[in-house]
Amino acid sequence: MSTTNGGPTPQAGDPQIPVPQLGVLVQYVKDFSFENPNAPRALTPNAQQPSIKINIGVEVAPLTESDVEVTLRLEGKAEVQGFVLFGFELLYAGVFRILNVPQESLQPMVMIECPRLLFPFAREIVATRAGRFRGFVSRPHGRGTARGLAAT
Repeated sequence: MSTTNGGPTPQAGDPQIPVPQLGVLVQYVKDFSFENPNAPRALTPNAQQPSIKINIGVEVAPLTESDVEVTLRLEGKAEVQGFVLFGFELLYAGVFRILNVPQESLQPMVMIECPRLLFPFAREIVATRAGRFRGFVSRPHGRGTARGLAAT
């Protein structure tokens, strides 16, 4: 019985090519700050749409030869005519185990794929808190896009 999914049957003595692997070991909130400095006034309806600015950064810290901590830093602020509605800062991190990835593919794996796996969870944390404010909608990001947090 063949267990090769239709591929060629390995022959004795053939070198085994290691399969690249990316595993999420753990995800966690390192720091979360949400400020509503002008409450309760900031919670009252306003006819003008708020200006929402969001910055996203990625920080990487090697832990072992195969494990790396990747941290997403999301910072944002919403204002209406210079009046601050809310501000937030979230550091959301994950520890990833990366095995059998060629050196030339390691940086894209750490700087693109790992943050892509973390982002939906970080987005949900911010949206849960900031979603109470009119004008702030959190949309799931599509494949291959960096969007996800947007002002409406």
